[in-house]
Amino acid sequence: MVAEDDEKQAELVRRYLEREGHGVTLVHDGLAVLERVRQREPDLIVLDVMMPKADGLDVVRVLRAEARTVPVLMLTARSTEDDLLLGLDLGADDYMTKPYSPRELMARVRTLLRRTARPVPAAAPPAVRTLAVGALVVDPDRHEVHVDGDAVECTPGEFRLLAAMAAEPDRVFSRQRLLEELHGFDRYISTRTVDVHVMNLRKKIERAPRRPARLLTVFGVGYKLTDPERGRGGPGGAGRHAQA
Repeated sequence: MVAEDDEKQAELVRRYLEREGHGVTLVHDGLAVLERVRQREPDLIVLDVMMPKADGLDVVRVLRAEARTVPVLMLTARSTEDDLLLGLDLGADDYMTKPYSPRELMARVRTLLRRTARPVPAAAPPAVRTLAVGALVVDPDRHEVHVDGDAVECTPGEFRLLAAMAAEPDRVFSRQRLLEELHGFDRYISTRTVDVHVMNLRKKIERAPRRPARLLTVFGVGYKLTDPERGRGGPGGAGRHAQA
């Protein structure tokens, strides 16, 4: 879905996407985005910030409040870091400022679609492969996160960051490494993007977000995901697990 109130700009993006084999739906205001998504959720939304009826930030806020995980790539003429961080904090997955290169936009679309591809149903369901770090369990195939048995809703960006760290528990990830995992590009964004995702994840997976026990800061380096019970004599198994 391309949501852009400038019809010429929307048509340009549509042509580029269709050249790459994508089916494209065009909408020109924020309320139309929400209506169409509720009817049939697209694989990705290219979303302009400045739109009539409801702007792009409000659209992302509503989509995430409805627990919709559709990837969102935001386009905007606003270029300040505060605007960027606000969009990512609300749940956008990537962010480009105008004017932009259509070729780079296509590259970012490919990256987001590749990293959020929905699995094709198999004739016989395979074994579910999960990543467990103590009581935190990440299921990459089902795009699910559980903590102490309770489901946790994550945005696509938060999920990719968490899954990458859960695959290598106790490894210290630099902000730059996590930024590459999230987006693959850093031309328009800064490593503070990672800090926003970490802050939001702590609110969801930590009992006391201000005193994190799972998602830890390694000062001067980055972050790591660990099992808080392991050092307390608990079971503390961390790593990959398979279950039927």
